[in-house]
Formats: sequence, structure tokens, C-alpha cells
Amino acid sequence: MRKKLIAANWKMYKTPGQARDFFRDFLPMVDGHDRDEIVVCPNYLAIDVAIQAAKGTKVAIGAQDLHWENEGAFTGEICTSMLVAVGVTDVIIGHSERRQYFGETDDTVNLKLKSALSAGLTPIVCVGEVLEEREAGLTEDVLRRQCLRAFNKVSAKKASKMVVAYEPVWAIGTGKTATPEMAAEAHEIIRAEAADSFGQPFADQMRILYGGSVKPENAHALMSEKEIDGALVGGASLDPTSFAAIVKY
Repeated sequence: MRKKLIAANWKMYKTPGQARDFFRDFLPMVDGHDRDEIVVCPNYLAIDVAIQAAKGTKVAIGAQDLHWENEGAFTGEICTSMLVAVGVTDVIIGHSERRQYFGETDDTVNLKLKSALSAGLTPIVCVGEVLEEREAGLTEDVLRRQCLRAFNKVSAKKASKMVVAYEPVWAIGTGKTATPEMAAEAHEIIRAEAADSFGQPFADQMRILYGGSVKPENAHALMSEKEIDGALVGGASLDPTSFAAIVKY
């Protein structure tokens, strides 16, 4: 059995003070919950507050991005050693918003994945198609390409901690959600690509999350699909009551 992972992506929301308030309210709601792993990914400025607030609990803290170089003249960027030094354990890589707005490519996703794995972080690698690609019947082609390039020259041994998140771009922040069956089909494609790259035993153990307008109302149906190993939650993770309800689905 693959243990489900419920991850919160706060995007560009919450000051450090607001993050502190979130954890004050959220942590008692999930106290003792050990069926699933829980990760919260705040913005960089709220990471330290989040780590201090979650200390002694089973809630892990992740980052929303990283740079693949170990250090250097890269204004505005954050490297793996900085994340590890403050206690970050997970990192989102290749989110569709990074691809859409900030020039993220399959090749930079690959570089970031290698860097995260080398540092011992758990990478959450995002893949997914836009609406035009789905309507053109290209979902499988897009997912296979994104996975193939992301996994390029990564060994199964190094990739053992890797998580993949399927996030259909047309469902992010739109209120539209892939049906559980649509999500499960996409997850099967991703798992098959992982089997080609790393072997079937690896693919059988790899967790694949669903992301795209996950809410308390649809969490149970999504999590009931055997191919769905958790969720990457955006807007609904900003409210402690809402996120706790998703965690408890």
C-alpha cells in the first residue's frame, strides 16, 4: 500500500503572521492523524515560521521551487542547501504556473529534480496538459513527454523519494476538476512511463498525486481511486478548516 500524501501549495499568499495563525488553527484539527503524510509548502518568507510552528508534529514543510545550481549569481533564487539548512524536506518542481509564467521547461524540471534528489529532498514533480491539448486528444503524448524528459538520466536508486503530481492545467484555479476516472487514467499513463524509466517495481511504489481544484467536496471521491495517492491542493489549502477537511477526507 502506498501511503497517501496531502500537500498544500500556498502559492503567493500569506505573510509570516498569517502563516503562524494558520498553523495555530490547523494543527489541532489534524493532531493524531497518521493515515496520510501532510506537507505544507508556504512562500519562502513564511517557511521559517511554518517550520517553527510545525516542530514536534507530523506535518512536514516544503518549498514551492528551487534553483538547480548549488550557489551563484542568480538573483532572487533559492538553492537546495538553503532549503535543507532551515529544515525543508519537500519541494514542488515544475508547477504549471512556473511553466506558464516563468519559462520553466521540461529540461529545467529535470535539472531541478536531479538537484533536489542529490540534496535528499522529496521532490513533487508536476506534469499535466492544457485544455487545448486535452481537447485535441494529446493528453497521453504530453504526459509521456513531460515524464520522459523529467526522468532523463535519473537513476531509480536516486529517485526513490520522488513523487509525481498530475495537475491538468485546465483544472487549476478554474473550479473545474478532472473526474476521478479521468485522473486515474492519467495516473496510469504516468506510472507506465515511470516503469519504462525505472522499472515496474519502482513504478508500483511511486506515489502520484492529483492536483486541480481539489476541495473538501470532491476529496473523498478522488482519494477513493486506487491510482490516486494523494493531492496537491492550491486554493483550498489556504483555509485551515478546508485543508483539514481534505486531509481527513
